[in-house]
Amino acid sequence: MKKRVLILSSCLIVLVISALFLSGCSQVNQVAAELGMPPIFSEQMAAPAEVPDATPGGTSDPEELPEETPTPTPPQVLTIWVPPEFDPNGDTAAGRLLALRLKEFSQQNPDVESVEVRVKAAAGASSLLDSLTAASAAAPGALPSLVALRRADLETAALKGLIYPMDDLASTIDDPDWYPYARQMALIQGSMYGLPFAGDALLLVYRPAYISAAPKTWEDVVETGKPLLIPAADPLASVTLAMYQSAGGSISDSQNRPALDPEVLTEVLSVYQQGTQSGAFPVWLSEYQTDGQAWEAYTERRADWMVTWSTRYLSELPVDTTAVLLPLLGSEPYTTASGCTWALADPDPQRQSLSQALAEYLVDSDFLAAWAEHSGFLPTRPTSLASWPNQSMRSLISQIVLSANLRPANDLLSSLGPVLEESALQIIQYKGMPEMQAQAASERLLIPELNK
Repeated sequence: MKKRVLILSSCLIVLVISALFLSGCSQVNQVAAELGMPPIFSEQMAAPAEVPDATPGGTSDPEELPEETPTPTPPQVLTIWVPPEFDPNGDTAAGRLLALRLKEFSQQNPDVESVEVRVKAAAGASSLLDSLTAASAAAPGALPSLVALRRADLETAALKGLIYPMDDLASTIDDPDWYPYARQMALIQGSMYGLPFAGDALLLVYRPAYISAAPKTWEDVVETGKPLLIPAADPLASVTLAMYQSAGGSISDSQNRPALDPEVLTEVLSVYQQGTQSGAFPVWLSEYQTDGQAWEAYTERRADWMVTWSTRYLSELPVDTTAVLLPLLGSEPYTTASGCTWALADPDPQRQSLSQALAEYLVDSDFLAAWAEHSGFLPTRPTSLASWPNQSMRSLISQIVLSANLRPANDLLSSLGPVLEESALQIIQYKGMPEMQAQAASERLLIPELNK
């Protein structure tokens, strides 16, 4: 009997709870108390669950998922490739300055872990240009962030698509704090492909103990009768081309094809002819094909003056030698210039902005003022030269960089060089007359088959 009562009581409790559930938890607990049972709903169970606001207005969107916190990009390792003369680990003042500058960039940029340097040959096998070509084809991940390229290699790399335009820094080269030749050096077909940091130009060096006065014109050179060292067999004919352009000679026609003015070239070849007669341009100059060979002859005292690149003189500064501008053939000082730029080779878009920031950091005028003075290269920015302590050297360098003009583009130079070389050699070797050789050179360019 008691069992039936308990069963009926339990059923009654269930029915009461079900009926009163919607009336509120407090009423359920009251009924349970009347039956001698503990409370069924606690205050915590009755309290509504707190729903966090998903929107600024306090309403919740059940379909809206919480935003994920982006994973921070780890610091990047930037790599630069340089030829041996720019090795920051070399035991030179310029190298130490560059190493310190690279370290400072890493410290000032939390997105950069470090800047690593790889030294590559300037020419030949495994050169900078060859390494770029190989890595671009087989291992793009091994390409550097920046590469230090000479102007000729910069042009080749740009046309092959091995480097990228520095679009983010395009306005930088418009800054008035660049020498004209340096601004020219940065541009390839109107686009900026590099930031210039080191210059080079032709000049004349001599020993004052044996050359009484620096020549002002090429006529002065001829009149001394003393051998002037030049690489007469240079395939690029750098000296002859500089003389020709200083006299106002054009190097291309209206369609930008290589061309020579026979009248102006005759004037240049006449200087050579007069020099062969006076002894200023002896036939043995035909032995020298490179600037290095001619410089070696100068150091061996085969002659007491020569035309050479400024890096030869500035990197060694022989105590018995001084330097001056190239002699005049026209009315204004003129010299041929080249140099090196930082070029962007990094294919990763995320790193390119950091790489360009590094390039800009490395051409800061204050840094270049200290670095260029010790590097053996010409400055690319006027403010960089202003702080040089050596007044006489500063005066010379200022004259050189203001008269400097970028050497012709590779395609023009490859056509003009051999023609001018052959013309000069014919005169120095007593095998022709200036006017005839000048006309023949002009015709060879008009008829490309004659150059084969």
